[in-house]
Amino acid sequence: MSDISDDEIRGVSEQLNELLDQLARVVTGQSRVLEEMVITLLARGHALLEGVPGTAKTLAVRALAASLSLQAKRIQFTPDLMPSDIVGTNVFNLAQNSFELLRGPIFTDLLLADEINRAPAKTQSALLEAMAERQVTIDGNQHPLSSAFAVFATQNPVEFEGTYPLPEAQQDRFLLKIRIHYPEKEAERAILLATHLGHPLDNLSDGRIHPIFKLDSLIRAQQFLVKIRVEEPVLDYALAVVRATREHESVQLGAGPRGSIHLLVASKARALVKGRDYVIPDDIVALVEPVLGHRITLKAEAEITGTTPAEVLQTILDKVDVPR
Repeated sequence: MSDISDDEIRGVSEQLNELLDQLARVVTGQSRVLEEMVITLLARGHALLEGVPGTAKTLAVRALAASLSLQAKRIQFTPDLMPSDIVGTNVFNLAQNSFELLRGPIFTDLLLADEINRAPAKTQSALLEAMAERQVTIDGNQHPLSSAFAVFATQNPVEFEGTYPLPEAQQDRFLLKIRIHYPEKEAERAILLATHLGHPLDNLSDGRIHPIFKLDSLIRAQQFLVKIRVEEPVLDYALAVVRATREHESVQLGAGPRGSIHLLVASKARALVKGRDYVIPDDIVALVEPVLGHRITLKAEAEITGTTPAEVLQTILDKVDVPR
């Protein structure tokens, strides 16, 4: 891919901002969440959405898929969900006298794994190959997934009865952990008003959503990341922040090298959204908590005192020198 011009960067950035504006008209009051979801797709990653029920997690994924001309499917994770329920299985066709593949819901573009922590580890791990290799293995045969395949998994941060903690290896596969909070008062009022007037925001068939990107345009935007510049001082800054998580007094297990890679790639995606062909320290700072927050394990004494990963990461950002 030849060097990208300023006009190309500007054009893609304008499309991305048009995409975000359209999504914001449907998912009100969650602009940061929507930007981080778009960053996830640009970086060809997966995201863990954490928020209480009713904060538009499912709606955001549906609206994103519709805006990108992509297919979206949803899996409700339950304690009795089996791996074959996700990836599919071979069934015998009596008419053809042969086995044929019955594809599971994982054969899609955007997969919403709802309440992923309600399924046991064996079922959760069925996603690992798909997330890492973009393929699944069924009865020894490998089947490729969509080139746009991305997992958006949700979990409830306050209800733990009947749930299973995600394995550390699986958490590390998520590019971002996107925390979704309640909308501001005015945004919630707009939601109520739209519902009252008979135009509920979760109705995507009323013409408010139209395709902005097609698959080939999305793939080209993803390829742009290779050409986003990262000066050595900024690269060293990202590295210093990640390595500091391994030395912090409150941290038992810090972020690994995949955390460094994901922080770099996500920062390049954010730069593209902002219309730049270079990364600045602000890109790193904005993504430290979403990228690294789920990759560090606190010591027991830190958890007892109520320390959170976000607080630890903020102390690290306060100590590491920002390049000028």
